[in-house]
Amino acid sequence: MVQYKFAPLDATFAALSDATRRSVLEQLGRGEASITDLAQRFGMTLTGMKKHVAVLENAGLVVTEKTGRVRTCRLAPGGLEAEAAWIEKYRQRWALRFDALDEVVTELKAREEANGRNEQDGGSTEI
Repeated sequence: MVQYKFAPLDATFAALSDATRRSVLEQLGRGEASITDLAQRFGMTLTGMKKHVAVLENAGLVVTEKTGRVRTCRLAPGGLEAEAAWIEKYRQRWALRFDALDEVVTELKAREEANGRNEQDGGSTEI
């Protein structure tokens, strides 16, 4: 099997692939919350929410802190910076490709229009 150097990205995108975990991130974007609070808000068991939070924590998106019996969750600082940079790199590549495609399409349309005028004038239609 081919090994890639994007293990942290894989963990992040795997964590973000689940709708509940994305919703937990949105909730934590409004402020920190305990795992118990999150479990109640999402109507799930404490064990289930602990598993979701563990995935988010392993991906570096959430940090937790235990005070007494309460584990509080909050967004990790700079949680998606590497992922955003990776996406931006590919967005730029696609933008360049689409710009080049636009140039080809514009050139082809111009040729087509010129050939159409040549046919109407009785001229040659060679390209």
